[in-house]
Amino acid sequence: MTNEIPSARSRDILIIGAGELGMPVLRNIARRAREVDGSSVSVLLRSSAIESVAPDKQRDLAEIRNLSVKIVQGDLVKNSVDELATIFANYDTVIGCTGITAGLETPMKVAQAALQAKLPRYFPWQFGVDFDVIGRGSPQDIFDPQLDVRDLLRSQNGTEWVIISTGMFMNYLFEPGSGMVDLPNDTVNALGSLDTAVTVTTPEDIGVLTAEILFAEPRIRNEIVYLAGDTITYGELARTLESVLERPFRVVEWTVPFLLDQLANDPDNMTRKYRAVFAQGRGVAWPKDDTFNARRSIPVTSLTEWIKENLAA
Repeated sequence: MTNEIPSARSRDILIIGAGELGMPVLRNIARRAREVDGSSVSVLLRSSAIESVAPDKQRDLAEIRNLSVKIVQGDLVKNSVDELATIFANYDTVIGCTGITAGLETPMKVAQAALQAKLPRYFPWQFGVDFDVIGRGSPQDIFDPQLDVRDLLRSQNGTEWVIISTGMFMNYLFEPGSGMVDLPNDTVNALGSLDTAVTVTTPEDIGVLTAEILFAEPRIRNEIVYLAGDTITYGELARTLESVLERPFRVVEWTVPFLLDQLANDPDNMTRKYRAVFAQGRGVAWPKDDTFNARRSIPVTSLTEWIKENLAA
């Protein structure tokens, strides 16, 4: 166990989750870890995921094994803080890639386990927006527990932490359920206004950049690291779609009052909570030129490139 030497390079790495973000993170960290003597990469999965017969899960499990990543069984919801801490104590670095599906209490539970295990280094599930700028009491109530996690990590000095802010997953702009881009009707529904900005990054690029951040020298510690595939306004989104797809797009503004009214009529609707937060425009966008990937000249997928690769055909 290497967590007695917190200044050492990350070698015993545990990644929590193997979903939309977890798999790209696993692929890239496993690849980079081969360059670090004595390193190992493990993934924490629920028993239901390990035993699943679903073709996509079987495919992911086969890839995980081909990457020489060790599978560890655990459940963020069912396991206690003590049980999770016992698992984490075998590693010097834990990276959370589970998303929001585990519940409001889980981010704090996992952070408490990380500190109890005296983890040298912890990357919490904070891949997304800048919760500090958004602040407490926003329309999306799951953001407040994330701020609690930040407060906890900042209040101590036994475990180093790294938070990676990525903005929205780029593909989510085009998910039918998000409502932002209605491709069948050639419409962009602008959250807030045409001039409201949003930062977007592909999960694949986040995987590459997370590995770069993990193994960066000098070591990154106790810092929020910003990434961006692109930062665009909804007006620019519509113009980009028109240019690449060579057809006109109608733009409809979904104002903040309109979206808050929608949320008030359906207060438990997760999508409407997200729409209202992104429409307010705080903490959801930052200049691409000042990001980790831009400063290090690491290529990422732009909005134009994503549309060409995924929609133009």
